[in-house]
Order: sequence, then structure tokens, then C-alpha cells
Amino acid sequence: MNESLLRELVPAVIGVLVRRGADFASAEDAVQEALIRALETWPDDPPRDPKAWLVAVAWRKFLDVARAEASRRGRELAVEAEPPAGPALAADDTLRLYFLCAHPVLSPSSAVALTLRAVGGLTTRQIATAYLVPEATMAQRISRAKRRIVGQRFDQPGDLGTVLRVLYLVFNEGYGGDVDLAAEAIRLTRQLVALTAEPEVAGLLALMLLHHARRASRTGAGGRLVPLAEQNRSRWDTGLISEGVTILQAALARDRLGEYQAQAAIAALHADARSAGETDWAQIVEWYDELLLLTGSPVVRLNRAVAVGEADGPQAGLAALAEVDPELPRYTAVRAYLLERAGDLERAAELYAEASRAATSVPERDHLTREAARVRQLPRP
Repeated sequence: MNESLLRELVPAVIGVLVRRGADFASAEDAVQEALIRALETWPDDPPRDPKAWLVAVAWRKFLDVARAEASRRGRELAVEAEPPAGPALAADDTLRLYFLCAHPVLSPSSAVALTLRAVGGLTTRQIATAYLVPEATMAQRISRAKRRIVGQRFDQPGDLGTVLRVLYLVFNEGYGGDVDLAAEAIRLTRQLVALTAEPEVAGLLALMLLHHARRASRTGAGGRLVPLAEQNRSRWDTGLISEGVTILQAALARDRLGEYQAQAAIAALHADARSAGETDWAQIVEWYDELLLLTGSPVVRLNRAVAVGEADGPQAGLAALAEVDPELPRYTAVRAYLLERAGDLERAAELYAEASRAATSVPERDHLTREAARVRQLPRP
């Protein structure tokens, strides 16, 4: 099979789907699914018209996704229109679907990817970005997960930890991405809190509320990204902050610390500071140490380097950053920030510009470009 031919056909097939009414991101996603199908079937049964074959398969994939999304929205609207069933909070079908997609036959990573795509409504590209893997890799993972559950019985829903991971990623995409899914993630997590006493569920809800409380101040005119230190704290939702802190304190009191509780504790410390200068960075570093023990995550290690730089100075932050993989997304931006604080303005400006070229969103790219320009204009010692 000629894979170069497949690559050449991709733009044309996407164009056909867009002309038929698909948005560009959905068209890309559908074509990716069609390409995976082509790689599986063409070696044994090559089509007479490769382009027509790809268009037909991709269009069917797009229609399947569009119907599933319409069905999901219909369920949500129906739930909102229904009167309360009584004092107990009833979970709707969406939460049940999250558990069903986290099927025991799937690995946790595959279950999360499938649920984000099939129920959460995220594109393959958004999921790949969240997992720090190439889009093609994620597309193959989702396709394998779909094949794996074909013919399986759905009387054994998946585990709670996998569902929490999905809700966490859906919220993150809604909070910082192109699709507003944050409120939906909070709604479903509230339902889950009503169904279980597991402290990590409460910790996740607290984390969501504390971050959501700052949402109005995160962007300025034209979608301009506003860093935490520059945000107008008077715009933070004190009601959500108070609720989040109360929920977190109750979860921590159960003495079964998990990663979501640790993240919520960091968010609570930021929310508690009346100004950026009053932030208790030393305590934040301690919570990052706990979080690193719990997860071993390279992203946590990167964020910890920033906190160390704030608590103990930029040189200490750079020393902590030396333990982080330089290939990690946003590593270059963090190094630029620490070098600027250390006084190496020339190198900081270069790295801000480099980081802007690797940014995964337009607001982030524009912010880093502005940072590079700002540092270039600073007076040199």
C-alpha cells in the first residue's frame, strides 16, 4: 500500500467533508479514523478509487460522531428540563456512560481515551495533546479500544479511578481549551460525590471549583491570556472558592491523600493569597513534593520547578528544572521565565520566542510572543 498516496489525499478528503457541512476539526478527526481503517484493509483489499473510499468512510465516521454528540446534548437538555426526583440527587445516563466506557477489558489509558472521544466529545487531537502523544498514536489507541469492546457485555462497568481521570481531563479541556466542557465536568462530579464517600472524588470536585472560580480573570480582551500573577483577584468567585475549600478540608480529614486532593490544596493556597506577592510558595512546594510522590508525573516535576523558583529564588528553580526532561511541553517557557528572573535577559527572550513556536494554542502562542518582545525591550545591566 502506498502510504504517501494516503498522505497526499488527506487535504482533498478533508475539503470534501468541510464542503458537505463538517467543521474542520471534526473533518480531520473523521479522516484520521478513515486512514486507520485504510491501513488495516487496503493491503488485502485495495479500492479502485482510493479518494472516493476515504471520503465515504470518513463521512460515515463524521455522521456517527455527530449523531452521538446530538444524542448526548439531548440527554443533557432532557435532564435539565426534568423536575427533581426527590431529596436524593439522581445521576443521568451521561455519568453511567462514563462508567460503561471504562470497561474492565480495557487498560485505564485506553478507557480514558475512548470515553473522552465517545462521551466527552473531545477530538482526537485534543486527547493526544492532553496525553502528550502524537495524534496518530492516539487515533490508533482509540480505534483499538473500540475493537476491543465489540461484543463485550456491559454489565461490568469500569473502575472509579478511570472515570475520575476522564472527568479531570474533560474539565481541563473545558477550562483551558476550545470547547466549554468545564461546567459539564463539574455537574457530573457533583453527582459522583453524592454517590460515593471516596475522598478523591471530593478532592477532584474541590479542584474543579477552585480553578473554575478564577476563570473570569484568566483571559482579557480578544481572548488574551492573563497569567495568574497578573489576574484581577477581585473577579475571582469567592463563593466557589469557599465551597471548594470546605469540600477539600473534609476530604483531607479522612486521611487518605490522593493526587486530586494534593492538586486542590495547591489551588487553595493560590486562592487564599490576596495578591501574587503573598502566595505561600514554600507550602506549595511541599504539596508538589507530596504530589510527586503520588504520581511521579513529569508535568508535576516541571510545575514544582516553578514553585521552587518562587520560594527559593531563580537559581534554585533552574536547579530543580535540570531534573526535568527538556522535551516536555512548556519546559522551554519555564526555563525562559526562570532565566529572566535570574537576569539572563538575552537567553530568556530567545527561549520565549522558541516556546511560542511550539505552543499548542493560539492564546498561549501569542502570550509567549509578547513575553519575548517585552524581555527584548528591558534595559540590560
